[in-house]
Amino acid sequence: MPLPPEFHDIAKRVNNWGRWGPDDELGTLNLITGATVRAAAATVRTGRRVPLALPLHQDGPQTGVIPGRINPLHTMVQINQELFGPGTVATSDDTVTMGLQAATHWDALTHASHSGRIYNGRPAGTITAHAGARFCGIEKVRSLVARGVLLDVARAKGLERLPGDHAVTPEDLAEAEEHAGLRVGPGDVVLVRTGQVRTLLAGDKHGYAYPSPGLSLRTPEWFHARDVAAVANDTLTFEIFPPEVEDLWLPVHALDLVEMGMLQGQNWNLEELSTACAEEGRHSFLLSATPEPFVGATGTPVAPVAVL
Repeated sequence: MPLPPEFHDIAKRVNNWGRWGPDDELGTLNLITGATVRAAAATVRTGRRVPLALPLHQDGPQTGVIPGRINPLHTMVQINQELFGPGTVATSDDTVTMGLQAATHWDALTHASHSGRIYNGRPAGTITAHAGARFCGIEKVRSLVARGVLLDVARAKGLERLPGDHAVTPEDLAEAEEHAGLRVGPGDVVLVRTGQVRTLLAGDKHGYAYPSPGLSLRTPEWFHARDVAAVANDTLTFEIFPPEVEDLWLPVHALDLVEMGMLQGQNWNLEELSTACAEEGRHSFLLSATPEPFVGATGTPVAPVAVL
């Protein structure tokens, strides 16, 4: 099904192509500046550190539905091996094979394309089997430290988890923002909690994947208006799944990554952070979430940490 006029109308309103020049490969991460990082550092009061990543192991969130996106396969390649002769220091080494978007991760701007284009109007054909992404590969994001803001949509509604058919709207984001007692601003990284990861943590990876609450087609305009630098949430598909518009698959990916040039994060565990923010009565913090610099990759694992 071709992308409908509704999609193209929103795309025009949120498009950032050329905003930071024709050669730009960072998109909305340009909104993170020295000033915004200093302001982020000023949010640290107690030094409480909250990890946001899922463990990397073979029984991860992937169900096999997405071809090639496998959970981590961990193999030992040497165990207590005395490389320099008997009685010398012994070492152990391991290797991992995994889909780069298998667990807690960032989607690079090249993860999605539409109409033959990626962010900033470059041809989608610049992504090749041999070299990966020629432009906008995840390695171009050399650091990602910013003010993080938790928009706890589920808790703002008095719920542990949003229903599986709930499309998170701009009104939901505004309600969570009011609940947090702050205003999302330029250069912020927004973490949207739906509570869906509780299903995965309870052992139901299929229920985690489908049906799933997630961001609606209307949310990119809200993030664009606030000049948000990046968005992550606690679901497998980021946007509501199955889609709110029949046969319109992954439109939010296309609007965020292709049109806006805004990184997306998925499979983030926001449960401990939700508790910590509620206990401390604040929802902003210093967020460290620099992606692993796989050259030419369209996504990468990340181990984010919120510092309150």
